[in-house]
Amino acid sequence: MRTYLSLLLLLLFVGSGRASVQQPFETFFRDSTLRLDYILTGGESTTEITPDEAHLLKGWAGRRHYLDSLVLRGNAQLYVHDEATGKLIYAFSFNPLYLEWRQTPLAKTERRSYEEVLRIPFPKAPVKVTLRLCNAEQRTIVDQTQRIDPKDILIRDQTTKQPQKHKYLIHSGDSRDCIDLAFLAEGYTEAEMPIFLRDAEAATEALFNYEPFKSNRQHFNVVVVFSPSEESGVAVPREKRWPRTAFSSHFDTFYSDRYLTTRSVKAINDALIGIPYEHLIILANSDVYGGGGMYNSYLISSTHHKWYLPVVVHEFGHSFGGLTDEYFHEGDAAAASEHATEVEPWEQNVTNLKDFSGKWSHLIKKGTPMPTPTKLQKKYPVGLYEGGAYLAKGMYRASYNCRMRTNDTPDFCPACRLGLDKILDYNLPPRRK
Repeated sequence: MRTYLSLLLLLLFVGSGRASVQQPFETFFRDSTLRLDYILTGGESTTEITPDEAHLLKGWAGRRHYLDSLVLRGNAQLYVHDEATGKLIYAFSFNPLYLEWRQTPLAKTERRSYEEVLRIPFPKAPVKVTLRLCNAEQRTIVDQTQRIDPKDILIRDQTTKQPQKHKYLIHSGDSRDCIDLAFLAEGYTEAEMPIFLRDAEAATEALFNYEPFKSNRQHFNVVVVFSPSEESGVAVPREKRWPRTAFSSHFDTFYSDRYLTTRSVKAINDALIGIPYEHLIILANSDVYGGGGMYNSYLISSTHHKWYLPVVVHEFGHSFGGLTDEYFHEGDAAAASEHATEVEPWEQNVTNLKDFSGKWSHLIKKGTPMPTPTKLQKKYPVGLYEGGAYLAKGMYRASYNCRMRTNDTPDFCPACRLGLDKILDYNLPPRRK
């Protein structure tokens, strides 16, 4: 499967005029990171993107191939063009929390600001960097382009800053050959760091007990970063609990009890200076059930409730794999209004049949009824089961149950595994196959 997907990715990029693997990283970039801070401000009707600070960081932990291509569209994209030639030299997609805010009822009448931090390889020459935000219909809401001169004296040099205390749980090799995953502590005091370490170890073992991560453990580096908080616990606004923590995370995001997030994205990235990472898991010291995960942004989960480990795996499906939730609620008119779309979702584990090709259609056995009746779930483990991405009607998933639907499901469904394999192939060096 790994070799097939790698070839498929290469053919896709070459066929579109993008021989991404062939572009040497060193042509346009040095082995350093340019961190770009932004402020995203607005509501339903207007959105503004404001560039903030820029930082030079030691080393580059991201991919060095497929540089100008996106494996998933995401809800937001960052494009880097070489100024002299106009050539697209780097692309990145992600889901910012701001775009979720923009869909809430409050956003119809109010405006809010959200921090965003993005990292790109440090360019050797001036570049144009464009940040684009899109709506549910995948239409551009706003984009903003800034010129970056790598010689700019206002780029803050952070290469000599000492990294936070950290420990590797898995060290499989150099960052250029592996995917770097970091754990951050939230709501753990200095005295509680041994508890945080045990929680991170448990989450690591749980995650790598699932395929396709189990078969790719040797391609990951996993580092635990000890980021202490002044007070223990995590904010629960509905209970008027507001402890002083490293990243000011809280439940009740957008007034949803279980939705745990943080808006302190700059503080998060400050805590990781000097430590190679591509993907991030924030462990929140709380026994309240909840969490959240945003594609190529971060995952956060409370740690001391009975569903802790399944939640971490589920949210990693969001943050690493760009998978969407497969659950739904019958008769939820609000969800139907918010998530209905006339275009094919970019997430790989659901379809509205607007453009089903390229997803899991080839996994469905001939003769499988479509839509697939739930009563035939044992006979047809892969099919077209109605309901997914919060919608009871008009959206379909591959299997009756999946790790992206319920906490007690032991595996990712075949469509999710296919999507996760695609992400792994996109991020890991082709020469490892």
